[in-house]
Amino acid sequence: QVELRESGGGLVQAGDSLRLSCTAYGRAFSSAAMGWFRQAPGTEREFVAAISLIAGSTYYADSVKGRFIVSTGGAENSMYLQMRKLKPEDTAVYYCAAGFRVSSLEYEYDLWGQGTQVTVSS
Repeated sequence: QVELRESGGGLVQAGDSLRLSCTAYGRAFSSAAMGWFRQAPGTEREFVAAISLIAGSTYYADSVKGRFIVSTGGAENSMYLQMRKLKPEDTAVYYCAAGFRVSSLEYEYDLWGQGTQVTVSS
């Protein structure tokens, strides 16, 4: 009965930065991994970044590597996505997710937020 909530989306210009947040609310949060996915209109949802809550290791899609950083809060119930040098191609609804193993595969996650819109203009 844990709920994930994303925030921090908005409209920015290419080259700008934006920080997304995802916080778990409800009962004790026991997921071992959290990740970020995004979906643009007319496309399938794709992997962006993930972090192991056990080992702290991080993983990134090639399209965002070097520009985005995923991290967690001290309470281990919040996850952040620091996005830098944003491009119009980054425009999408961004979703946070939690699961029991770190993965780039959507089906490995069983808890999802509602999404937050990120729009990058040129």
